[in-house]
Amino acid sequence: KYPEINMQYDPIKRSLGSVFNSTPFLRKVFYRLLDLLLLRSWHIRREVRKWAASATGDIAVLDAGSGFGQYDFYMSSKNPGWKIRGVDVKEEQIADCNAFFSRIGRRNVSFAFADLTAFTDASAYNLILSVDVMEHILEDVAVFRNFHASLKPGGMVLISTPSDQGGSDVHDHDEEESFIEEHVRDGYNISEIQEKLKSAGFSRTKARYQYGKPGQLSWRLSMKYPILALGKTKLFFILLPFYYLLTFPVCLVLNYFDTIMDHKTGTGLVVKAWK
Repeated sequence: KYPEINMQYDPIKRSLGSVFNSTPFLRKVFYRLLDLLLLRSWHIRREVRKWAASATGDIAVLDAGSGFGQYDFYMSSKNPGWKIRGVDVKEEQIADCNAFFSRIGRRNVSFAFADLTAFTDASAYNLILSVDVMEHILEDVAVFRNFHASLKPGGMVLISTPSDQGGSDVHDHDEEESFIEEHVRDGYNISEIQEKLKSAGFSRTKARYQYGKPGQLSWRLSMKYPILALGKTKLFFILLPFYYLLTFPVCLVLNYFDTIMDHKTGTGLVVKAWK
């Protein structure tokens, strides 16, 4: 119901990446498609816009778990004066992102390897972004302490992660196995993650649910079902444009409503904490 999809997901990501990495134009198209299809991107971009409205001076941002670099592209497009650093544990993605951002002349963006359980950069960042990362890390409080140490006074960490309301599809019984096997926890309780952040030193926290009923349906239509189909046969690549021609408008509407609604529950969380 929410984020990445284990062994079925990575081969498909690599296949798509090899296509969209062929030219900078196609890479930008790929980012745009991710922004439109992935509901968490809608929520993250909304929160970044809210944060940026009051951000002044020299701004430094850490993308903790940068992946494809889509959020770094978005933030560097929003303000070319921000200094953005993306870190990840996947060497091939780090090299790929450094090459792409250098190619398009985004000199204010760089990528490096980092283990978040050990990485700190004392009082260096105004904003730390962590999207679909914490569900993979057992030593989460250690990472939160490192985030706190790496933020400037008044800085904010913005986290998107599955909730304990079925966020890792672990409560789906229509599959033979969990849709996502690589997570170390099923998802965070909305109070638990805020308590952990406060124990790590954060003075104030705020959390809300994402992926309510509209978002859960959108995720299934836009991500889960196509990926399951591609996992069964690569021939579905041929049908994919026609599939999205039918479902894409529906998903956009569902994403919009999920973003503007207050959800009493949901399979994802957006969490903010301030130093």
